[in-house]
Parts: sequence; structure tokens; C-alpha cells
Amino acid sequence: MSSSSTTGGAGALARGIVRSVRPKQWAKNVLVFVAPGAAGVLLKPHSLLQACWAFVVFSMAAGSCYLLNDVLDVEPDRRHPRKSKRPIAAGIVPIPVALLLSIVFGLGAVGLAVWRTPKFGLIIALYLVLTTLYSSYLKHQPVLDIVGLSSGFVLRLLGGGYATDVAITDWFLVISAFGAMFIATCKRQAEKKEMGSSTDTRAALAMYSEGFLDYMKAVTSGLVLIAYCLFAVQRAKEHPPAALWVMLSILPFVVAILRYALLVDQGKGSAPEDVLIGDRQMQILGLVYAGLMAVNVYAS
Repeated sequence: MSSSSTTGGAGALARGIVRSVRPKQWAKNVLVFVAPGAAGVLLKPHSLLQACWAFVVFSMAAGSCYLLNDVLDVEPDRRHPRKSKRPIAAGIVPIPVALLLSIVFGLGAVGLAVWRTPKFGLIIALYLVLTTLYSSYLKHQPVLDIVGLSSGFVLRLLGGGYATDVAITDWFLVISAFGAMFIATCKRQAEKKEMGSSTDTRAALAMYSEGFLDYMKAVTSGLVLIAYCLFAVQRAKEHPPAALWVMLSILPFVVAILRYALLVDQGKGSAPEDVLIGDRQMQILGLVYAGLMAVNVYAS
């Protein structure tokens, strides 16, 4: 074999590994900045550095989980019109290489997290366990797959708090949990619309009816909206200087939830990061909300 073909093969493998750890989906890890941002410490250099550290660690852990997920799903992925192009399913990245890298990234993430703080290490360990359980079992079980998927979002939020030594409030937990379940339900509904009647690549999808997913979406969106409104009212009472701003933040929050639900109804949402980053109205709503919350936090 010539050196050029060997180099080409190594280059294809490297590119395949990069695609397999899905850097695009690391956008979800920006959730680690939410807790320190809500606590008003994100602008402090030390807290910002630790939040960035948490982002890197979660990205390593996510890469480990994506590799393992694609190994476990290699046969269903090969039957999927889009997922069949994934490097592991396409044979670009050999399964033994993917498994080895998954272990290395996973252990590295736990080690780096524990080095920061044991609590953050526990969150990363729980994330790895949960995602492994999700990839091997939970995602094939209706309802439990939504709970497992949403738990990954919640752990990112908690991880950001523990990495930056921010106390996690009850309201933060409740809003995060129901918000994550809403996003996870929307993802499943979008996937079902995308696949149509061909649900053999994901057994749980076949067990969901459109009516049930609409019900789940209505319940979870209603709960997160009620929880946020109650939080805003309590925050306004406890911090009068910030009352106006936190009450105003209800409007973009509600509109963003409704906008997201509309986009999912139109067939989008199978990749939440694409909806949040790619839709202009969601971008504007996010900026307005972030601005109001920044004034709310720093005005009090």
C-alpha cells in the first residue's frame, strides 16, 4: 500500500471520528452556563473559567456517549435513510476503535470533573451511566425514553451549577425538569413525523400515537409555563428592584415555548439545537430573554 493511500485512510478515519463525536451537538452543553448566569456570577473570571471547564468536560462525556450509541445502534442506523451515513454505520470508523475511544473519553471526562470537585464528578458519572442505559435500554421503552433523554439536559444544568459552586434552587430544578421533558417530547414527535410509517429503526416511536405526543407536549409545556410564572412572581416579591424585569421575562419565555411547539408541528425539532440556533425568531426571543434576565439578576 502506498504512503498516500495510507495517509488518505488515516485522514478518513480521523474525519470519521470527529463526525462520530458530533461537535455540532455540543451546543447542548451551553446549558452549563445557565446556573452561574442565573446566579449572577458568570461574569466573574473564576466562575466563567469553571463554566468553560464544565463545557469541555461535558463535551468529552457527550463524545464518549455518541460513540457508544452509534456502536449499539449500528444495525438500525444502516436501515435509516440519514443515519446510515454515520461513520460507524458506514464502516469508516471500525467498531473496536469507536469502543476504545468511548472508554478513553468517558474516563477522561470523569477524571477531569473530579479534579474540579467531587460533586461535578458525580454528575458526569451519572450522565455517562444514564446515557449508556439510555442507549442500551431506555430509548426502546416508550415514556422512559423521554424521561431518559430529558434527564441528560437536567444533568447539564446541574453540572454547570456544581462546577461553579452555585446553589441549585427548587425553582431551577422544577423549571429545568419540565422544560427538558417538553424539548424531549418535541424531539420524539418530530422524529415520528420525519420517519412517517417507517418506525422500525426506533421501536419506541411505533408505540407513540400523534394524540399521545400532543398530550405529552401540552402537559409538559403547561407545567413549565406555570412553574416559570410562579417563579417570576416569587422573584419579583423577594427582589423589588428586579420586579419589572423578571415579570417582563415571562413574555419572551412564553412566546419561545409556543414558537418551538409550532416549529415541531411543522416537522422540525428532531435536532433541538438546529431549532434553537437556526430559527431567527427563536434567536431574537433568546436574546431578549437573556437581556431581561441579565438586568433582573444584576439589578437586584
